[in-house]
Amino acid sequence: MMRVKNSLYLLLFLLLGSFAHSQVQFEAKLSKKKLGVNERLRVDFEMNQDGDNFTAPSFEGFRVVGGPNQAISNSWINGKRSYSKTYSFFLAPQRQGNFTIGQASIEIDGEIYKSPPVSVQVTAAVDIPKDGNNADYLASENVHLVAEVSNANPYLNEAITVVYKLYVSNEVSITSNWREIDTPKYADFWSQNIDNQGNFKIYEGKYNGEDYRYVILRTTVLYPQKTGELNIEPLTLDVPIDVRSNKRDLFGRFLMTRVNKTISAGNRTITVKPLPQQGKPDNFSGAVGNFSFKVTTNKTKLDANESLELNVTVGGNGNLKLFDLPSVTFPNSLEVYEPTRNDNIKTQTSGMTGTVSENYTVVPQFKGNYPLRPITFSYFDPKTETYKTLSSQEIVIEVENGPVTAVKEPTTSNSKQPVALESDQFKYIKLDANLEPIKKVNFFKSKLFWGIMAAPFIVIPLFILIGRRRRARLNDVEGNKLRHANLLAKKYLGEAKKNLNNKDTFYESLERALHNYLKAKLNIETSEMSKEHISKLLGERNVNTEVVSQFIGLLKSCEFARYAGVSQGSIQKDYDTAVQTLSSIDKQFN
Repeated sequence: MMRVKNSLYLLLFLLLGSFAHSQVQFEAKLSKKKLGVNERLRVDFEMNQDGDNFTAPSFEGFRVVGGPNQAISNSWINGKRSYSKTYSFFLAPQRQGNFTIGQASIEIDGEIYKSPPVSVQVTAAVDIPKDGNNADYLASENVHLVAEVSNANPYLNEAITVVYKLYVSNEVSITSNWREIDTPKYADFWSQNIDNQGNFKIYEGKYNGEDYRYVILRTTVLYPQKTGELNIEPLTLDVPIDVRSNKRDLFGRFLMTRVNKTISAGNRTITVKPLPQQGKPDNFSGAVGNFSFKVTTNKTKLDANESLELNVTVGGNGNLKLFDLPSVTFPNSLEVYEPTRNDNIKTQTSGMTGTVSENYTVVPQFKGNYPLRPITFSYFDPKTETYKTLSSQEIVIEVENGPVTAVKEPTTSNSKQPVALESDQFKYIKLDANLEPIKKVNFFKSKLFWGIMAAPFIVIPLFILIGRRRRARLNDVEGNKLRHANLLAKKYLGEAKKNLNNKDTFYESLERALHNYLKAKLNIETSEMSKEHISKLLGERNVNTEVVSQFIGLLKSCEFARYAGVSQGSIQKDYDTAVQTLSSIDKQFN
């Protein structure tokens, strides 16, 4: 029995040991996988547990120009420990070619772990060396705006779709605060945007073979109205991008720095083909797509002077808004009113879909049978690249009761006959009467007269009162200083106030406002902003010790908010404290 128990303890110990070892991660990360021979490469060997006796690879084909730099990050978030240790090297290529960064080794809990080898390509020298530590370069290399065109060689009036995608690599992050600088005008196109209404879904995808995240900013449906080469103007955005810097916080994690980059989707050119002339029907009116066609009436039997509705409808997918419906030919004995048009169209990523119709109101005048000959509708189908013609059925309208015409029914004509009006029909109606009121009001002793007379007695005392208040306000030195201090504090804290409902953005804006205020008042850089140095400088400028303590407390609140949750009441309290503190500093500052 004792032997079985010992065996179980040993098995449990081995399982726990293997589980602990399986959690060790040790890998090599490159700042770029392809670089010019005149550029620099950063290699980070990162592990998630502490280790000793680190041994770097030989870095064949490279010269070490910096490192190893060691960084440790150890933090507790929601009761979970997060640890990382990184050895960084900066390398200069010695020649062109494909190279392999060999395995580094580390000893963790008595076990030796090795990082997997990684490959890198060194090309000829580039015109402008790409600095892997430069924030602007990293931002431009990791965020891309792409315009994807569904069809670069459409027919005239055939729908194409332009999808604008913003690709962002996992090395940087952006917010939704981008703004459009240039919006495409789409000359020579009929266009309609499909708006995302601010709901940007994040997708996983590939850009140049690398893993990226992307959002679809906009989808635009275009119908070319000319043949030949047409230009699609670029969409240009100003995007704030957070890039990892070389600096680290107290816990060893890399700090992020924000840069604004202007990115463009670039011009796109499409070649529009003309519609073929061979087989083109005579009644073709420019419809391109896939359609159905029908002509219907709400009734075919009625009496004279009653009305019926005749409806001509085209439905399907295509350029529904860009062509005319075929007209209906009616006999002269039928009174026909101008048709009303009804469009029920939705624009989707594939183009316009729905129906367009024209509704005729018809009133027969005499008894008899009135045939409506079939009408045809022709369209071009870009999928089969052929013209197609649809025809309606013949409709016979039977007027059962009513007067009988004594004149033989003449040939048919289009719609109703216009009413001819004589040019002198309304000659006896006088349009310009030039009437004048019988009773006239004199200006003298009128309300306007007395108002003008009394105006100086009201306006002059008012100006004197305003002038006295203005002079008193200018002489109030302390009051002016207080108002100036409050305005200055609110100026720096304006961005933080806009984000009171967003904890992360609020404290980021508040910290930036406090730093900018110190830069303006003390003429110091961010790197000099230690709490001790700030306290010393403010004390030298005769700022009260309690006010200095409030300012330092605000900086600590900003740091604390990154790692722990705070209530909405705390956010409002910190904002009010910030306004009061900056105002107090500005009043006491000498």
